[in-house]
Amino acid sequence: MSFGLCAGLTSMTAQQPRITHRAEQPYAAIKGVVTMRTISAIADRLPEVFGWLGARGVEPAGAPFFRYNRIDMESTLEIEVGVPVPTPVTGQGDVFAGVLPAGRYAVLAHTGHPSDLLGVTSRLLDSATAEGLAWDVRESPDGDLWGCRLECYLTNPAEQPDMAKWEMELAFRLVD
Repeated sequence: MSFGLCAGLTSMTAQQPRITHRAEQPYAAIKGVVTMRTISAIADRLPEVFGWLGARGVEPAGAPFFRYNRIDMESTLEIEVGVPVPTPVTGQGDVFAGVLPAGRYAVLAHTGHPSDLLGVTSRLLDSATAEGLAWDVRESPDGDLWGCRLECYLTNPAEQPDMAKWEMELAFRLVD
C-alpha cells in the first residue's frame, strides 16, 4: 500500500502554500453524511475501500484522502473517504468509483496531529484569498459545495502510530 503521494501531488518539505496543476485522477471511495463529532465514522470505513480494491486486484495509486463535497459546519458534512487508483474501476455496493477533477489546486503540507487541520485549513484559505485566488466552491442553503477539497494522509498509521508526527496535505481546487 503506497502512502507517499496524494493523487500525484508531491509531499512538501516547506510549510508554505503552493499552486499546482493536476490531471484527472480516478479513485474509489465510500461516501457518507456526518457531523464534526461523527467524522470518524466515515474514516473507519476506509478498510472497506482497500478490501474492495484488493478483491479486484487493484493497487492504490496514492495516499488515502477525505474529499469534502458539502460543508455545513453547524449541521452536516458530505464526505468521501477514498484512495486514488491507476485506472478507472467499476463495481457495485457502498464503494464507488469516481474521478477527481483536473485543474489548478492550492496545496499546503502539514506535519502534526489531524486535529490541527482546522487551523491549517484557515491558513491555506487566507493565503490563497490574499493572493486573489478564487476557490471552486459555491454557497447553497445546505452548505458550501466544493468542486474538489482534499485532505490527504501521507503517513501510514501502521508505520507511525504517533498522530502528532503524521504528514498530511490539503489540496483545494481553484476556479480555472
